[in-house]
Amino acid sequence: MPEPALSYLASARFEAARSVACVADGHPCRRLHGHSFLCRLRARPPAAWVPYPGGALPTLAACLQRATAELDYRFLNELLAYPTDEELARWLWRRLTRQGVAERSVHGLLGVGIASTAEQGVELLALDRARVWRRFHFAAAHRLPRVPAGHPCGRLHGHSFAVTLIAEAGFPDQAPLALDYELLAEAWEPIGRQLAHRCLNEVPGLDNPTSEVLAAWLWERLRPALGALRALRVAETCTAGCHYDGQRHVIWKEFRAESAVRLPAAPNGSELARWHGHSYRLRCCLAPPFDAMLGWTIDFRAVKDGLQAAIAELDHHALNELPGIADGDPASVASWLWDAARARFGEGPLVALVVEEEPGHGAVLGDAVEPW
Repeated sequence: MPEPALSYLASARFEAARSVACVADGHPCRRLHGHSFLCRLRARPPAAWVPYPGGALPTLAACLQRATAELDYRFLNELLAYPTDEELARWLWRRLTRQGVAERSVHGLLGVGIASTAEQGVELLALDRARVWRRFHFAAAHRLPRVPAGHPCGRLHGHSFAVTLIAEAGFPDQAPLALDYELLAEAWEPIGRQLAHRCLNEVPGLDNPTSEVLAAWLWERLRPALGALRALRVAETCTAGCHYDGQRHVIWKEFRAESAVRLPAAPNGSELARWHGHSYRLRCCLAPPFDAMLGWTIDFRAVKDGLQAAIAELDHHALNELPGIADGDPASVASWLWDAARARFGEGPLVALVVEEEPGHGAVLGDAVEPW
């Protein structure tokens, strides 16, 4: 099997004010307002661009920090005529790829994201192609009637569900606003009313409401009204959920590890060469065949049990002391964990492993399947 593709994630925040005149009359965004923006990049830089083993992520983060420093505490209308999230993402893409040689312009840029709130944002895949996403929440109860006897999910229980809608938004004639977030809200509103504060088993079509079944149920009802919909995510908890694009279910399970680390190849005097540590977020994404009888691809508990021993080797340990993690960077951790997951689940089901030192700051091994 070919080696999975490796990419890196970096993130930065900035505070700024704006007024967006291209939205409809009466829209609150026409008024002067502000946000704590989160911006992210994903890149696959060539080896020659990386200054030292393990240095790809710190270098990308420094490039992003320099670019966003120009936006911090600015009135964005002085920079852009229509400072929508889409236009900010475009500006950032151009800035990252046009920095001078001394500032190390980003090579291998794959995506740029802007989130104006925690619940909505834009993922730019190219200057003329974007995906707009918005997250919605509802509280509901359910039970899974087909699980083995004694399984806790067979009992009536509940979740604070989160559903993220991801829609394609091309840029005809370089429009400053390709897709208003309100379109996603309008499509979601009648569906959300059917699910909120309900026992999902009583909703027609959800007699076995696993994450995978719920994702397909939502797709069937949202796609006709929202032709731009490209994927959706259903999160039962903050550590487990399902991504669905109308054809394939990809489930993810997250883990935590409190680990010490250093980057031994970092330049002399760099703080990264000293022992430090992170609260790592480790996300395993799998796409086993869908089991129509059980209504899932794999039990989340099976993912947890299958990787528990590997996570224990990372948690409360010094990562550099483990074979294969000598460089100490998230890419090394992801490769090490990929081997552990492949040994447990096989090569076929594995889609991606994401290792983040901080939210939005880490490495992806495999295919990124979600807004990041």
